[in-house]
Amino acid sequence: MTLRWTISLFLFLLTASMLINSCKKSDTNRKGPTPLAFTVPPGFPQPVYDFKDNPLTEEGFTLGRKLFYDGKLSKDGNFPCASCHQQFAAFANFDHDLSHGFNNLFTKRNSPGLFNMAWQKEFMWDGGINHLEVQPLAPLTAPNEMAEDVNNIIIKLKADSLYPKLFDAAFGNPEITSQKMLLALTQFVGSIVSANSKYDKVKRGEASFSSEEATGYQIFQAKCASCHAEPLFTDLSYRNTGMPLKVGLMDIGRMRITNKSEDSMKFKVPSLRNVIPSFPYGHDGRFYTVKNVMDHYSDGVQSGPTVDPLVKNKIPLSIFDKFYLTQFLYTLTDSSFMKDPRYSEPK
Repeated sequence: MTLRWTISLFLFLLTASMLINSCKKSDTNRKGPTPLAFTVPPGFPQPVYDFKDNPLTEEGFTLGRKLFYDGKLSKDGNFPCASCHQQFAAFANFDHDLSHGFNNLFTKRNSPGLFNMAWQKEFMWDGGINHLEVQPLAPLTAPNEMAEDVNNIIIKLKADSLYPKLFDAAFGNPEITSQKMLLALTQFVGSIVSANSKYDKVKRGEASFSSEEATGYQIFQAKCASCHAEPLFTDLSYRNTGMPLKVGLMDIGRMRITNKSEDSMKFKVPSLRNVIPSFPYGHDGRFYTVKNVMDHYSDGVQSGPTVDPLVKNKIPLSIFDKFYLTQFLYTLTDSSFMKDPRYSEPK
């Protein structure tokens, strides 16, 4: 009995050892997510968002892109993030003053372009959201946008046989959670960078402005750069630019967040990068051309207690100024990122 017991114990320990070693070998051979570098363009400041807290990987980026284009994130399946943020329009909503949402409803604001988001510390026209990772929750749950409940989204993703594999590849675990979903969306959206326009090439010494563009740049520096600071072409501040309140929308801007009267009608200064292909303009899309915007600043600014000092006396712009400024604004179009297949809908 003793010999038989000893042999049995030896065989048991040998088998257990082989199983443990096999598991260790399997774990060792498991390929983890592939690190993806986030490159700060020449001349840009360091981004606000820190990918060290959400390590950027190819798999996380791929999952985020899939989610961005997936209608499952909306209540009826018809409104993915990309429905209001179209790549060919610099991830803005092409030719729509107000975006369309669930049940034929309209949003209350114009959809801004989604690029260079990693350099922002506050989001939305009024700065009502202060972290990139939670920004998607607003459109996901707004009844006039995607109109969905986060728990329902997770249920739908779990029912899709592809998503557990994508979450496993991105996070080392097939479990699907709202936190992982938001982290993946952040990896994709935070990686959308626009820094390869003609303007950027000129700054890098790879191209030269035409005489008209150079004149427009000089006018821009003298009359626009105080708010639209290079290289982001926004100082990310909130300003009242003298636009009258639209009665139907009753959008009072930053005051809605701060409850301070001095913030009435203040909205975030938008970036002028890719301004030409991302019309219409303004927080409510009231301006359909850049000339309309320039006409407002030269002739249409309305006075008020919170109107910004830089524009309260209007900005003198001649017909020629507007022409040359427009020529310069064309140089801010980054066609390469609007055609980059890495940002496009997955096939």
